Amino acid sequence: MGTFRDATALIAHGGGDFGATLDAQWSVGTKLHGGYLLAVLARAACESSAGERHPHVTAVSGAFVEPPEPGPADVRVEPLRIGKSVAQVRATLAQEGRTLLEAHVTLGVLDDADPWWSSLPTVELPPEEDCFLAPTDPPGADFPVPLMGVVEERIDPAHLAFAFGAPSRRGEIASWQRLADGSDWDPLSLLVALDPVPPVAFDLGLPGWVPTLQLSAYVRRLPAPGPIRVRLTATDVGGDRMDEVAHVWDSKGRLVAQATQLAAVRVPD
Repeated sequence: MGTFRDATALIAHGGGDFGATLDAQWSVGTKLHGGYLLAVLARAACESSAGERHPHVTAVSGAFVEPPEPGPADVRVEPLRIGKSVAQVRATLAQEGRTLLEAHVTLGVLDDADPWWSSLPTVELPPEEDCFLAPTDPPGADFPVPLMGVVEERIDPAHLAFAFGAPSRRGEIASWQRLADGSDWDPLSLLVALDPVPPVAFDLGLPGWVPTLQLSAYVRRLPAPGPIRVRLTATDVGGDRMDEVAHVWDSKGRLVAQATQLAAVRVPD
């Protein structure tokens, strides 16, 4: 098992160009995980000239054009604006000259201060030891989930009815999450948590593949050490499209990140 830092490591070539080696372990089935791919682009943004005075990713909006393959990839960062409090860049990931993922990344400086105001209560979960540890080979699934070998996810048993053929259709899945290598969460790795597995479509009785088309994420503050709580919900499904909304709280119960994504989904006639 490699670390998150190793899996997102880059080689700087100068002029905003980087080389990456995409790690197959950060995959769902044979497809690299969307949050992991955004973390690779966000790391490049942080390691570019734009990140010198703006070291933390605070927002990412990514468009998934085609799924990349594990292995070598080219990453390019183009500064759009570098201001006093934020820097904005465009980052692209390509293989064999084809752009497969593009993101706009906003960088800034985060701290660990409590929110001045918040309307969202921390999601309630049973203790970690009472939640279901998601395996790399889920029972009844048609494909393995290597991602569960690097992310330790414990799902609320109340949200597991879909695994027994009786989805609740509430459109919600919540879990505890830790990085399996023992490292603490940071603004980059939180991007992985903001694209949770399994998709909330499973709780709606839609067990097929749910590829991400576009994902926008916001990182609000530096997370405290320890596990995070993640809640994934859906708002509307139709036209073979589904939204997923993710919220992440740190071990102090503070909202540290949130995301909305549009995903493709096959809806029965």
